Amino acid sequence: MSGGAAVGAALLALALAATGEAAAVLRDGGYEGLLAAVHPRVPEDGRLLEMITEASSYLFNATKGRVYFRSVKILIPPTWKEKNYEKPKHETYEKADVIVAAPYWKHGDDPYTLQHEACGKMGKYIHFTPSFLANDYVTDIYGSRGRTFVHEWAHLRWGVFDEYDNDRPFYVTGQNQVKVTRCSSDLTGIYVCEKNSCSDGSCVINKLTGLFKEGCAFIPERNQTAVSSIMYMQSLSSVAEFCNEHNHNREAPNLQNQMCDYRSTWEVIKNSTDFENDLPLTNSSLITPPSFSLLQKRERVICLVLDGNWINRLHQAAELYLLQIVEENTYVGIVTFSDKGEIKTHVHQIVSDKARKQLASYLPTAPGGKRANVCAGLRLACEVIRKKEGHLYGSEIILVTGGQDNSTGRCFSEVINGGSVIHTITVGSSAAKEIEHFSKETGGFKFFVPERLDFSDLLDVFTGIMSRSGDTFHQSVQIESAGESVAEYTQLRRTVTIDSTVGRETFFVATWQSAEPPEIILTDPIGRSYTVKDFELDSVFHVARLQIPGTAETGDWAYTLINVHLAPQVLTMTVTSRAANSTLPTVSVKTYMSKDTTYYPSAMVVYVQISQGFSPILGASVTATVSSENGDTVSLELLDNGAGSDIFKNDGIYSKYLFSFSGNGRYSLKVRVQANRTTVPQTAMPWSYAMYIPGYVENGKLKMNPSRPPAIKNNTQVRRGDFSRTAVGDSFTVSAVPTGPYIDVFPPCKIIDLDARMEDDKVILSWTAPGDDFDKGQATSYEIRTSETPLELRDSFYNTTFVNTSTLSPQHAGCTEIFVFKPEAFTTGNITVIYVAIRAVDEVFLRSELSNIAQAVMFIPPMAYPPSNLKFGVSTILLLFFVLLTAVCLTVSTSLCLVKKKKKKNLSENSANRRKEINWGTLLSAL
Repeated sequence: MSGGAAVGAALLALALAATGEAAAVLRDGGYEGLLAAVHPRVPEDGRLLEMITEASSYLFNATKGRVYFRSVKILIPPTWKEKNYEKPKHETYEKADVIVAAPYWKHGDDPYTLQHEACGKMGKYIHFTPSFLANDYVTDIYGSRGRTFVHEWAHLRWGVFDEYDNDRPFYVTGQNQVKVTRCSSDLTGIYVCEKNSCSDGSCVINKLTGLFKEGCAFIPERNQTAVSSIMYMQSLSSVAEFCNEHNHNREAPNLQNQMCDYRSTWEVIKNSTDFENDLPLTNSSLITPPSFSLLQKRERVICLVLDGNWINRLHQAAELYLLQIVEENTYVGIVTFSDKGEIKTHVHQIVSDKARKQLASYLPTAPGGKRANVCAGLRLACEVIRKKEGHLYGSEIILVTGGQDNSTGRCFSEVINGGSVIHTITVGSSAAKEIEHFSKETGGFKFFVPERLDFSDLLDVFTGIMSRSGDTFHQSVQIESAGESVAEYTQLRRTVTIDSTVGRETFFVATWQSAEPPEIILTDPIGRSYTVKDFELDSVFHVARLQIPGTAETGDWAYTLINVHLAPQVLTMTVTSRAANSTLPTVSVKTYMSKDTTYYPSAMVVYVQISQGFSPILGASVTATVSSENGDTVSLELLDNGAGSDIFKNDGIYSKYLFSFSGNGRYSLKVRVQANRTTVPQTAMPWSYAMYIPGYVENGKLKMNPSRPPAIKNNTQVRRGDFSRTAVGDSFTVSAVPTGPYIDVFPPCKIIDLDARMEDDKVILSWTAPGDDFDKGQATSYEIRTSETPLELRDSFYNTTFVNTSTLSPQHAGCTEIFVFKPEAFTTGNITVIYVAIRAVDEVFLRSELSNIAQAVMFIPPMAYPPSNLKFGVSTILLLFFVLLTAVCLTVSTSLCLVKKKKKKNLSENSANRRKEINWGTLLSAL
């Protein structure tokens, strides 16, 4: 197969191997609608159409005839030449299950899956690089692409984890042997030293830990008889199954054991909703190669559909969207509605600032009627789009409404099946509850704005409606959004940071409520000042706008808004910009909830992902503000510390539990990010990625693969300048919140970072303290227990060995706890591995879920042997003893002396054999 054909085959195969929560649907054993998207900056290759079904058949066999891939969609970027591709409907790059894009610098070409939730939960996406798809040498490193896809698919769809661990490649067993971190234990191979730490070329054991020193690697046999596991080394031809409850290696210190409570991958997979019926397909001959749809979106076409109430804030927000946010070359039309609809303008293409201002001139300037006829507005929007395109496929409708309209069912089916993506913005508590269904069914944004329209909420949600093509260069970035009620002759003063990744088309936009604008003072990092005279003023809709010429100066910009009115008023400042360089990705912020609806007292999790391209950003200060329909707000400080709701530490995904709700209804989410001297991680990320195989043993010969390539040089800088960002997330709904007095129903959160290690004969435990309510407050006590098996702790915690914690007082949530104890099990001298788990208890005796189960190993070093000259010393002592014995026993016959000499010889040989056995006992391989 040619290189280009391999790219095409692999690209289509990758679509077979992945899905996410939004796209793929399982029907009668076949996954339908898997979406793979190619980044706009990936070079075009016209040979991407060749179909491959390896992943589908491999998955079918791996799941014992249960599932396969039936249909796949490939989203071709608009930067490629136009061909007879189909038009996408609701498919976008941001919603893709699989992304083909340039590498995340630390992983190189390692395929990986971004997992951010607990065991059994779906991941976000799978990332493949163009080099992985194009170069055939990768099959020696990762195995065939189809097999690799299935490995990543299991991460994405079923939430299982890897059965190897690059940080802990070896471990000491309960039998005091060194083993490879793997599943299953039947896989064979040899140990090879790859680094200079091995002076004689052999792996060396550290006498303190019992583990091999750095540089030792396990090299598998190419030809095996073991059939599992796909989550360890899918590259081996014999491997065709996942580890199950019968061959799962529970001693291995890998993520699968840590994250999934020592359950095998197949146990987790079978517990998925995909296998609720758990019935294999009866006839494998019904399995056909998957079908493929190649989709390409050329132009972005949008129609604003505006409910004409709260005209002042609506005009401010829609104007900001048209003048600053929507991307160049987009086609935009405008429709308004109340009891009936009106086309304000058919679509115009944004090709200049003049075109933007012309579109803004069509925005409504007077409020509409009180009745909201949503269907009238949507149908006119469809008419506007069809006039331009002839169809609705791939177009977008931005629907803003706050009216009560129970008749949306009249047009629901025709609109969602038309092919448009519908973004909804509901304002206040009166908006029809059915409005959000338009977004949910078409994959659009879903925003909610409380009725406190004197703040910047409506401006923020319009700022969040960007193209989801994957090309961030043309997208607007919201740097700042601030607003507060300011008393007469007082001021709103803030500092906002323009970082090096942005600065092009930078706008500062102030709004106010009174007749006259506030006094405005803006100072850039080099001391240049701007006043209200430099701003473009709109006295009708109370907006002042300043565009910074060229590229804005990097650094801190200070602004002051002074209320010169005689009464308090709300003042706001919004700052937006675009990427400064087409080759340098901007720092982006994405926020989302763990689910879009919940029932009290079920908690939710707020997530914020901060990255530059695919590189995670660490060290940021992240604050989320959650607002209810009545305007009540809750502020949360999100963390990336690997505790509580945060599954992985230092992965650039910050999170926090949300469980305090002021009432039923819709809630909005807004995030503010501030960073100083932010770092990008230098260690390998804990995302789930395919293992780089160093080599194989084939027909008795060692065949090594090339060493892992170094990180990409032009993207390894570890320091980023200060930056500021503001982002909004989709709305969510809460039900069953009690109206009476609250009772404590929230337990401490699960401890997920429990670690255990041995020091002398004591176990040292460390973990992050949970709170009284999830990750807030302070727990009352801890329950710690131990066992010789992890399953006993998992399944029968209170029947295991109790640890006295009377001296242990919980600290405040987020603090590091340390506890030392001497386990009874080790006093017998027969136990070398002990398992530990912990539960936190609050003041009303609500208990957390059982923690991750930690493993402590007591390594018993081999017996210390004297140097080689001791062999002569032992012989001398024996000879002296023999001479003395001979002198005393002069009457003993010569034959008896010969017998004595023979016994001595046997004793010497036995001693030597015993010494040889002990010296090599700890060096036994995992073969």
